[in-house]
Amino acid sequence: MKNLLLLLTMLSSILLGQESWQSSIIYYGNDGKLNYVRDDEGNVIPDFSYAGYKNGEAELPDVPVVKTIEPVPGDNTTHIQSAIDEVSLLPLDSNGFRGAILLKSGIYEVNGTIKLNESGIVIKGEGDGDDPSLNTIIFGKGNTPHQRSILIAGGGKNSQWKDQVSGTKVNIISDTVLVGSRSFEVEDASKFSVGDNIIIYHPCTDAWLASVDYGGSHYTDPGAEAGVDVPWKVNAWPIVFNRYIKEIENNKITVDAPVFNTLIKSLSTSYIYKYARAGIKTNIGIENLRIDIETAGGVDENHAWQAIDLYQIEDSWVKNCTMIHFGQSGIRFNTASRITVQDCNALDPVSIVTGERRYNFNLYTAAQQILFIGCHASNGRHHYVSNGTSWTSGCVFVDCTSQGAWTSSEGHRAWSMGLLYDNVIELDGPRIGLDPRLLGLYNRGYYGTSHGWAIAHSVAWNCNVAKGDLIVQKPPTAQNYAIGCFGNVTGKNPPAPFTEPEGFIEGTNKENLNPRSLYKAQLDERLGRTVSVEKDESLFLNNEFRLFQNYPNPFNPVTTISYSLPQLGGRQNVSLGVYDILGNEINLLNEDKIPGEYKIEFDGTNLSSGIYFYVIKTGSVTLAKKMILLK
Repeated sequence: MKNLLLLLTMLSSILLGQESWQSSIIYYGNDGKLNYVRDDEGNVIPDFSYAGYKNGEAELPDVPVVKTIEPVPGDNTTHIQSAIDEVSLLPLDSNGFRGAILLKSGIYEVNGTIKLNESGIVIKGEGDGDDPSLNTIIFGKGNTPHQRSILIAGGGKNSQWKDQVSGTKVNIISDTVLVGSRSFEVEDASKFSVGDNIIIYHPCTDAWLASVDYGGSHYTDPGAEAGVDVPWKVNAWPIVFNRYIKEIENNKITVDAPVFNTLIKSLSTSYIYKYARAGIKTNIGIENLRIDIETAGGVDENHAWQAIDLYQIEDSWVKNCTMIHFGQSGIRFNTASRITVQDCNALDPVSIVTGERRYNFNLYTAAQQILFIGCHASNGRHHYVSNGTSWTSGCVFVDCTSQGAWTSSEGHRAWSMGLLYDNVIELDGPRIGLDPRLLGLYNRGYYGTSHGWAIAHSVAWNCNVAKGDLIVQKPPTAQNYAIGCFGNVTGKNPPAPFTEPEGFIEGTNKENLNPRSLYKAQLDERLGRTVSVEKDESLFLNNEFRLFQNYPNPFNPVTTISYSLPQLGGRQNVSLGVYDILGNEINLLNEDKIPGEYKIEFDGTNLSSGIYFYVIKTGSVTLAKKMILLK
């Protein structure tokens, strides 16, 4: 992880040498700080950096092993559960952990459901590959009960943070709390203290519904089904944010993360209450293992449905895991907040290709501040999806890849908010003969259960949908954005399924957006790691030190990398390396070179499909570019 952070920090400092450009609405100022521009409605790109374990403010911990088991013949459900139950009796240490359970390599047949249902427990394997001699494989067998989950982590109840501490409900009296804000006034702050976990609740009123065209469900359009496709109803979709109080000044409360929708008192009087946290579990980790599910292949649906369910859980993580052959989700989130999913694969679901299936990474009801980083999905319908409606917000997909998608990663229904797709790459484009939509920030009209405006205040940043469509439309009172993305980026109908205003689109098919990653830049700035903006243009322009885009790109398996050294300065030491998205280096060159132009052939035969960065360094200057290996 340290190598990755070093690489991405280095990439973010490379500006003019790459002929970089910045967005007009979020950009580095002369002081090296990000500037945010609000539009005439008050909309702005929010700060997404609060996603992940402990709001991104702590590294994922390495929890010591206190219990080790090996697979036993037959059903291992009780075997694994007994180990969890044993460790659950240990006391929590000062960091909130009981200890880790190591599942040694081998195949663990599981005919039931494993419940990781106490705080402070980590289960870890020895690898997520398919060779049981080297890796830990949980193999979900049978279909009892029908379409069960293999592993449930957390309290196990989808409470949607509804349980209140009695007597703590207080109205917000600010006339308007703009999207991206962290502070607001309440009637009486005396019932609250710094550190309290509160819920911000915006009722779904008729006035608010009118302001968003009753959800924009297009129920009168041709193709809508009378009595089924309907306008959104009062109380159906309240806007809910799970937050912690960071500061109280008189009746002004400041919370730990921004709101991802503007709250207007005249449309709906929002309120807060202290969350009772009944059943919430924390500091749970799942690491280095594979969950495979037994199926008959094809369109079989009589098998386990979810590989991992994260229910009623906070400040936890899933790392270096592969989930395969599930029916609906590799990982699904319900009443889940501040979770990191790092370097995970959700692959090759088995089911009919239709609704409520093949959502590889699935933000379901009440999922907030979830971070996906370095993940890969294959052969699903909606690979990176929010199916969680107005309870779901503040979730980030960064440096993730997708292959064989049947349709788009997207906000799927009923006003999911504040999703960031950051450097999400489609490796092979649309499936032949299918709708080419591969990323959607848009209106879904009467699709599904009157999905309507499925997503708001969300961003596609530096994404690539290959030759597919990236649909971006503007909801009433809100905005969606596509900045520096590659493909057919539009909000127009067609290819959008419903006619709505186009969202904010900028820099389509234009390389070298700065910063490369919005999430990383926002997190670096918030944590005080901002990289200074390079101002000396002559360093790059007059001396003609250049790194060119590899050709071909995407490539399979060979591509050519070209660079030129400046005429001034004589012989120079040059290092040229290729990095994967985890920061692992493949060294190509480290030697002295005289001025001139050079080409070097890079062979990716032994590498996997994905995103790679090639970085050249000489003296005090570093240049970098991105390339895609597509096999």
